[in-house]
Amino acid sequence: MTLLPLDGVRVIDFTQVMLGPCCTQVLADYGAEVIKIEKENIGDLSRWSLGSDPDGLNNPVFCSLNRNKKSVALDLKSDEARAQVLDLIDGADVVVSNFRPGVMERMGFGYEDLKARNPGIIFALGTGFGLEGPNRHKGGQDILAQALTGLMMRKSDPALPTSIYSTPLCDYSAGMHLVQGILLALLQRQKTGEGQVVAVSLYNSMLALQMQEGAAHMMRGKDLNWGAFPLTGVFNTTDRPIVMVGAFKQNPLRDICNALEIEDLSKEERFADFDRQMENRPELQAIFRENFATKGSAHWLKRLEEVDILCAPVRTLGEALEDEQTLINRMIVEAGSTPAGPVRMIGSPIDMSAAPLTVRHAPPRLGEHNGEVLRPTNQYRKVGAA
Repeated sequence: MTLLPLDGVRVIDFTQVMLGPCCTQVLADYGAEVIKIEKENIGDLSRWSLGSDPDGLNNPVFCSLNRNKKSVALDLKSDEARAQVLDLIDGADVVVSNFRPGVMERMGFGYEDLKARNPGIIFALGTGFGLEGPNRHKGGQDILAQALTGLMMRKSDPALPTSIYSTPLCDYSAGMHLVQGILLALLQRQKTGEGQVVAVSLYNSMLALQMQEGAAHMMRGKDLNWGAFPLTGVFNTTDRPIVMVGAFKQNPLRDICNALEIEDLSKEERFADFDRQMENRPELQAIFRENFATKGSAHWLKRLEEVDILCAPVRTLGEALEDEQTLINRMIVEAGSTPAGPVRMIGSPIDMSAAPLTVRHAPPRLGEHNGEVLRPTNQYRKVGAA
């Protein structure tokens, strides 16, 4: 049996929706025992994301974020239930939540309370905006973070309407930052024997995502926008759009013109260098659009690749999931089947030769592991815990 990197690590998981669950799923995928604490009869809010579903509360959204975990459903207003959770935490390494600041404390599971019982506990939490400051109690949500950090205003063309990025980029980024923080805290505990608080926020993660743009703004007063570069864009062909990135070459415009079978525009004063191409980007892009619209995508992709210009077809998610590269990369995993069909999910982007991803547990039914996990009091208590 393969020894996984986090074998022996126990995580008590209070998280729901996406930021927290995508974090704890990574921990679970690589060996941690993740015990998901859910609200009795209701569970993780993502169980309700798609409304009525053939698999009830195990809809695809919930399944995508919760494989390899165990579910315990409890009424945490009950003294008995809270005592059971505290016993679990006594024998745990990590507690993860993504409530607003103060919620865990009000439930009796704040860091100082848990540290007194288990000094080595790592208390990890994801919030919307941080543990301090004017927005600390503001509800954190992916779209709000896009808006407040400037991300939503970033467009490849100023003429495009301001819009919501349709995939929860902020939740996923913050979740992965929370994974990093937990792993760093586990490494530090090996040296000190002590736990600590690990905190991330949607807000900070989205600022960090724009580290290059932020430095350009603060140090040079410039707006760095990779999508708005003059030789980059999405262009319609006679059958489907393609994307082109004219970069990393001495004179990419010359090669693009070669592929389009038009005169070398780089010889013209108005397009002679990057700065002038930026100044005249609308005119340059119009020339590209006019030419790409004359033939099909296969023709133009072949022509661009022949002159070593980065390019790709613009595909749907369905097309990407069916692509041979996706299958070769083992990015589709299955966790059995239900009357509604097979449980198929996106796999892990982390490929470890000595610890390949395996689905040890299908996404759990609400409260599926109550009987297994809620054993007699003190069953999970660490030696030496208070």
